Amino acid sequence: MTALVRLRLAGFLRTGRAVAPLLAGLVALGILYGGGRAQPAEAYGVSAVVLFPVLAWQTKVLLDVEPDGQRRLAQVVVGAGRERSAGLLAAAVAALGTVAIALVFPWLIGGVTGPVEPGDRPVVVGVALGVWAHLLAVPPAVTLGALASRAVTRSAGYGVAVLALGGVGAVVLGLGGSVAPWLVPPIMATARATGGEAAAPTVMLLTAWAAAWSAVAAAGYLWRRRARA
Repeated sequence: MTALVRLRLAGFLRTGRAVAPLLAGLVALGILYGGGRAQPAEAYGVSAVVLFPVLAWQTKVLLDVEPDGQRRLAQVVVGAGRERSAGLLAAAVAALGTVAIALVFPWLIGGVTGPVEPGDRPVVVGVALGVWAHLLAVPPAVTLGALASRAVTRSAGYGVAVLALGGVGAVVLGLGGSVAPWLVPPIMATARATGGEAAAPTVMLLTAWAAAWSAVAAAGYLWRRRARA
């Protein structure tokens, strides 16, 4: 399965398909940080929200690079379960690479600042919260992108619709006072937490929420793949 993960990552990079999501993410982050400098935790919390749909799109692009015939051949060679898991793992590795760039990017353009007021968080704490916010966004983004992939939707239009619905829904239903926030991953709730106190119980609750949502979405992806086989 490791060889299949490397193969999919190599195809994603060598075909140049990785460029568009990366550039879109950098442009969005450039606009975000161009508005002025902010504390690391607050800036990274919003950055994770901006990056969420980009990571989902990147996942769809990565999973769609492989031709359908090659994907079926991989199922025969390594087994259907391993083939599907390899796709998710390759997408997660690619997402972590994008997250690493997003974490370094604001320091290169002067988009973040150290403590200003006596009660401000230390930079180390703010960066730690920012890393947590971005890592928390990875599993939901990967599973959303997988649900939008060609192997599930069989149509580019349906795939785009799934991405748009998931990305917009994560923001709209994630707003404070939402009637059904549990329908979407806690991307907006995490941004609010990084901008506030972010107590340990809140961090654990949001982490569990994101893990549960991702598990349900991954189960839906695997079920649809089996149904489409």
